[in-house]
Amino acid sequence: MVRRKKVKIDLEEAKEDPYKVLFAILRKQKYHIVGHHSAVKKCHWLHAALTEGRFCYKCKFYGIETHRCLQMSPAILWCWNACIHCWRLRPQDIGINWDETKLPVVDDPKFIVEKAIEEQRRILSGYKGNPKVNRKLLEEAMNPKHAAISLVGEPLLYPRLSELIQEFHKRGFTTFVVTRAVRPDVIATLEEEPSQLYVSFEAYNKEMYQKLNMPLVPRAWELTMKTLELIPTLSCPVVMRITVMKGINMRPEDAKGFAKLVEIAQPTYIEIKAYMHVGTSTKRLPREAMPQHKDVREFAKMVSEETGYPVVSESIPSRVVLLSRLSKPIRLGNGCPGGWRTPDIGGEESGEYGKYISEV
Repeated sequence: MVRRKKVKIDLEEAKEDPYKVLFAILRKQKYHIVGHHSAVKKCHWLHAALTEGRFCYKCKFYGIETHRCLQMSPAILWCWNACIHCWRLRPQDIGINWDETKLPVVDDPKFIVEKAIEEQRRILSGYKGNPKVNRKLLEEAMNPKHAAISLVGEPLLYPRLSELIQEFHKRGFTTFVVTRAVRPDVIATLEEEPSQLYVSFEAYNKEMYQKLNMPLVPRAWELTMKTLELIPTLSCPVVMRITVMKGINMRPEDAKGFAKLVEIAQPTYIEIKAYMHVGTSTKRLPREAMPQHKDVREFAKMVSEETGYPVVSESIPSRVVLLSRLSKPIRLGNGCPGGWRTPDIGGEESGEYGKYISEV
């Protein structure tokens, strides 16, 4: 087993210049810092796509070309929650106390997009000498077509998010924005919506929310509920992602609780996804809290029965099950043409999915 070296931290230096120390740690964790508050990082599935011809569940579910996906955050160290399951590095994790709720500087959206693409290409340049890499996929990857505005942190804390989305769209990108749903004011005033919005949930009532999401601002649960009420007014597809933790939020009564949120929001999709035991979450939760796919599938069936949303697809490697009120998927890219009908990612390569792999 390969053991990672622990990062040595000078606490005095950390107190004097927390950004320098925190960004140094992020760089060791393979984040590519952009400007004052943004970052890009290679996804596991980008590597798998280039070297093994295996594609992520977003390819299967929504048509996103895995090898052309740029994973970034415009608020890498800032959030309004301190969720127990999150892998985000928080200042408190290394003994620093400072305001995580507001960006101290705001970089220009055009600068962020240009530098994010530049860093993505820098990451990919390391694959040029790898004999396992599909050369055509690598060539395409150098021109990313999708921005996953998520990674870590809360994207809605970046005050110019709408302009950031516009900048990506101007370059022919599709965009996914992932939020913990605590900024209904931002969602309500977006001049340009993302190609798809994700709202993440682990709790369905205030008591549970306080325990699992540990908000850093007052009235965060009430703000979350306002976001749910806004969702039916949006024109873009919306995914309600429910992150499940074994022994914590996977009982039949939990399925009923989440169903009440679904009734309010009426999202396009529901993703039931396993908590992954990675990052700083390992200090807060035991490995046993990470459910197996069979557990996720069982809970997804409970949610399906409570909401009326049928189960339409799944990905075993990512431990995620998709429910939808649509009879056919909305394809937001050219990836995995078989869509929901394809064999599971990493499984048998046949039919339309196999044809996609052979073509690229």
